[in-house]
Amino acid sequence: MSAGHEIPDTLSVAQNGRDVHGRIENFKDPRQEWRRLFSELLGTFFLVLVAAGAAMMNAAFPGTIGRSAAVVAPGLMVMAIILFMGRVSGAHLNPAVTIGFALRGDFPWRRVPGYIVVQLVGATLAALLLHAVLNVSSVYGSNYPAGGYSGAAAMWMEMILTVGLVSVILGTASGAQNVGLLGAFGVGGYIALAGLWASPLSGASMNPARTFGPDLAATNFTDFWVYAVGPVGGAILAVAFATVLRGRGGDRDAVAAAQGTLDD
Repeated sequence: MSAGHEIPDTLSVAQNGRDVHGRIENFKDPRQEWRRLFSELLGTFFLVLVAAGAAMMNAAFPGTIGRSAAVVAPGLMVMAIILFMGRVSGAHLNPAVTIGFALRGDFPWRRVPGYIVVQLVGATLAALLLHAVLNVSSVYGSNYPAGGYSGAAAMWMEMILTVGLVSVILGTASGAQNVGLLGAFGVGGYIALAGLWASPLSGASMNPARTFGPDLAATNFTDFWVYAVGPVGGAILAVAFATVLRGRGGDRDAVAAAQGTLDD
């Protein structure tokens, strides 16, 4: 969700027989895909560390973290992650976002499986670390439909919320509406806002990886379908709405934002 400028592999200015800045890797080089994948793993790790960690911390230390703090913290973390590494991988941090970018034509489908796998791994590592440190079941850090409400109700809520999230991401990345790194504030703000009003029903996950990690660590996938179907369905709808609003995707700014290529 960021764009920059394309730079050469080497600089010609030398000092003491060496490049002043050394060799600068071109992130369009497919050999650099490992950097992008590590970026997605690390970013999703930090996101789930905060998102699941708030509830697990509250289970370990009852009454210390309120709902408002628990839902605002992930938004702030996503904002920070986009700002510090969005240029590397695009900072998707979410399989629904990766699928949305691919459907929009901004991200190659061949790279989708790798992104999704490392997002799931990063989320799981975060949940396992929280469990080891806090000695609290990661069940507390997952998402579930509210008591008295069906899985279908929570799924529809997750779908609606994800439509908004992916719409914000696609909109702030498009050529007609590109706002560069300011998109981090829009995305982070939306996540916090969605959580503030919608988390009592579904947890406002909007992210299959965010729910998958704690579920796998707790070996409990009872309601995971809600948090897979809802966000992916929401991403598909958001792409359809973006096509109605702005036409086909694949413009230069959006591709740079989705892939993390430095291409101002």
